[in-house]
Amino acid sequence: MFWRSVVGKLWFTILLLVTFVLFILTVLLLQFFENYHVDAAEKRLTKTAAKISTIVKETKDQELGLSIARELADQASILIVQGDKKYWNSTHPEEESRDTVISLISEDENLQRVTTHGEVVHEEMYMTENRGTSESPLMFIVGVPLSVDGQGNGGVYLYQSLAEIEEPARYTTKFIILAAGIAIVLTTIFAFFLSTRITAPLRKMKQAAFEVTKGNFETKVPILTHDEIGELAIAFNQMGRQLKFNLNALNQEKEQLSSILSSMADGVITFSQNGSILITNPPADQFLQAWYYEQNMNNQSIPELPLKVVRLFESVVKSEKEQSAELTIQGQTWVILMSPLYNQTKIRGAVAVLRDMSEERKLDKLRKDFIANVSHELRTPISMLQGYSEAIIDDIASTEEEKKEITQVIYDESLRMGRLVNELLDLARMEAGHVQLHVAEIEMVELAERVVRKFQGIAKEQDVMLELQTNSQTQLPATIDADRIEQVLTNLIDNAIRHTPKGGKVTLGINSNQTEVHLSVEDTGVGIPEEDLPFVFERFYKADKARTRGKSGTGLGLAIAKNIVEAHRGVIVVNSILNQGTTFFIKLPKHY
Repeated sequence: MFWRSVVGKLWFTILLLVTFVLFILTVLLLQFFENYHVDAAEKRLTKTAAKISTIVKETKDQELGLSIARELADQASILIVQGDKKYWNSTHPEEESRDTVISLISEDENLQRVTTHGEVVHEEMYMTENRGTSESPLMFIVGVPLSVDGQGNGGVYLYQSLAEIEEPARYTTKFIILAAGIAIVLTTIFAFFLSTRITAPLRKMKQAAFEVTKGNFETKVPILTHDEIGELAIAFNQMGRQLKFNLNALNQEKEQLSSILSSMADGVITFSQNGSILITNPPADQFLQAWYYEQNMNNQSIPELPLKVVRLFESVVKSEKEQSAELTIQGQTWVILMSPLYNQTKIRGAVAVLRDMSEERKLDKLRKDFIANVSHELRTPISMLQGYSEAIIDDIASTEEEKKEITQVIYDESLRMGRLVNELLDLARMEAGHVQLHVAEIEMVELAERVVRKFQGIAKEQDVMLELQTNSQTQLPATIDADRIEQVLTNLIDNAIRHTPKGGKVTLGINSNQTEVHLSVEDTGVGIPEEDLPFVFERFYKADKARTRGKSGTGLGLAIAKNIVEAHRGVIVVNSILNQGTTFFIKLPKHY
């Protein structure tokens, strides 16, 4: 964790840099002071040897000269060679031997150059017999030529232990190392303080950044300085405010888009580049659910989309153009319009708009059926009018009775055409909402009894039992348009009698609750096939023509009845079992 923090990295970097600089500086200083002390010792010994050589040469009293020489030599040992005379004085006589020292110096060719060539020589060597051991210290020797009249060439040799010469250097080394250690400790403290001082705002920014990632965009970083870190804190605060503004704008746009998609009547499906579904709205979900249901929901191998939609998507991606197709699922007709979606210049998917055209197709079919049915209904009476009119014109009818019979047929067909036209006009007004109801409070039981009495004669002729059933012992008042409701009951009972075989039964039932009046017309007739039930209230709908027993109506009665009931804010439904009977139920509010 230490190496992952900015404090640790900055602290270690500063400490490493300062330590490296101090190490290089220490090495250079140690080398410098070591050479400095050796050079200083060499110059000092050379200068001292030269003074001794001068004193010995110029002093007539040899003893006095040697005494002065000993004083000048100080801590160094001295050897004076004058021809055959040799004078030796050592600071460590217990460790050295006069003969050994004289022998070592005499045998050294470099040192002999002092006496033979008159040169100043300096050299490092061991001055004991145990040369190169720990008991034999390394000596630094300086030789200066000595020339005395009548005594030949000589030399003054001063030597001193190199350890003694380097002793000041060791003290200097200890001092430098101590100073470097103190500097490293102080640097460590300073680097830690500096790094924590610099990184404190950064740590606050890190905490603020984590808060922002959690959605707390109100988090602000305190501005402690006015340097680059302070400017970074200002930029971070501005970034938080701007990020909050942008996210709010994106959320508003997302909610607006979601609301638009949810409120659209058309389905919308967005596809990714590989054809998978990304976004759908409720109408599109209905389309997909219908597809899954049609393909058997328990089958795990069902494709996500119909094959036709998949091919449409592939065509859109390949051609990069808008494509359309029409698909029928569960009896519903869908028109699919698919367009490519671009990511700058590259296609990133497609969007499909699905429109349910079932109602439009149904209306087109109804329009075509309406024209065909009206043409069919009018063609027969017109043909009969035309044919019988030609019979009269051509004097085919020779007797008055035949003319009267033809005229009666023409009159009946004209009435039939007029009734058809009037019913069409009434139905058109009702569907346009222009029907006018003349409501008043009436007794429903009395209305039902009147309708039943009107059809008793027809029922007896058809050998059909017609009766009224009510479980109400009192009157059932209701605010309705009596004529319109009587028209509805008349149509239903007439249809029931015509479709009930001899010996059958037709029942008009009436009862109520606190708010509604319930009417029912039940017969024991041939019934209506199950596949025809959804269409019984359509205009010109007729069941099997064989069941009308030659008394076919216009096919508008039930459509008119439904519009009248709905104009009263009521409901009419039908239940039927083939070859067992049919029942129409009507619910009307007591107060319109």
